[in-house]
Amino acid sequence: MGLSCQVEAREASLTAAIRGRRILVVGGGGSIGAATTRALLAYAPAGVVVVDISENYLAELVRDIRSRNAALGHVQLETHVFDYGAPVMQRFLAAMPKFDAVLNFAAIKHVRAERDVYSVLHMLDVNVVRQARFKRWLAATGPQDRYFAVSTDKAANPVSMMGASKRLMEDVAFDVARDAFQTATSTRFANVAFSNGSLLQAFLMRIEKRQPLAVPAATRRFFVSHAEAADICLLSAFAAPDAHVLVPTLDPASHLTLLQEVAERVLRTQGYAPRFVDDEAEARAAMAEVDAKGCWPVLLTPLDTAGEKPYEEFVGEGEQLVDVGLRSLRGVAHRANPSLDALLETLAGLVDEPQRHVDKAQLVELLGAAVPAMRHRETGASLDARM
Repeated sequence: MGLSCQVEAREASLTAAIRGRRILVVGGGGSIGAATTRALLAYAPAGVVVVDISENYLAELVRDIRSRNAALGHVQLETHVFDYGAPVMQRFLAAMPKFDAVLNFAAIKHVRAERDVYSVLHMLDVNVVRQARFKRWLAATGPQDRYFAVSTDKAANPVSMMGASKRLMEDVAFDVARDAFQTATSTRFANVAFSNGSLLQAFLMRIEKRQPLAVPAATRRFFVSHAEAADICLLSAFAAPDAHVLVPTLDPASHLTLLQEVAERVLRTQGYAPRFVDDEAEARAAMAEVDAKGCWPVLLTPLDTAGEKPYEEFVGEGEQLVDVGLRSLRGVAHRANPSLDALLETLAGLVDEPQRHVDKAQLVELLGAAVPAMRHRETGASLDARM
């Protein structure tokens, strides 16, 4: 994508925006947040505070940064284990000196979150309700410089409630406490190859555990590396115009890749050829012959689970791409959601008042009204029922 060249070309402006500044990274222990945190350190901020709910992720982030012999100099690196939407965060923000930039990577990002009403409510709480609360806490500490929140390609023409929740997350990032923030930006981009929880990471884990691989048939995805993801986030957070979502200029004809081809490439790096099957029992039984025949079973499943798309897209219905001065990234101008305040009140009530009845059908209707481009795809099948 040539992103590294564009980062180098913007080095002066990125340095001016980051050097000597205090930066808060929320959800910074995950794959994208950690990669972006490592990239930030090269610009010598005064301090980077990383918050995540995973102790293990934060421990690995610190070990990784220190083990790289990074010349941190006078950069203060802190990590804290708590939920960005919990009251302890409000207490923390009130006690800390104001941050110059806030980068938010916290999210529920898997479509398997649609398994039941409880999982959907938790997803809406994390992606929407808590972010609105978090932004208001930030605003209460005084005027803010920069706010960035990472989105997803699934926010464009969503067919899942997860995608719709991330589209609403964009609305929250731009519209909640809007007057308190000088700049608010976001980005949608592709799968990060071998990131935590990804299908490609699962390939390596299946091989390590000597288990069959599984991929949905006839399904194409875009992929970026961890370094590319960090570059996209840096440029979106510190070089994008206000109130824009940046998206990569990937060409579907050239860059969309069949998942079964990805599985084959991974297997060949391990010295195996794929053996494609369409039956779980056959896939498990074929593991007994792997060493003798050198063929690893790959189960091809139909793409019939709720909320899944056969391809990826970055621009939704009614949205237009605009030039933002970056060759590999273009922008989508945000349009305010007039129903956001009422929706946030409703969602907060559903999350905070467990005695109120709600079912998945009602949540689909509620999100559909707030995100008109959503075309929810309910099949009754769940990824939890798949290998």
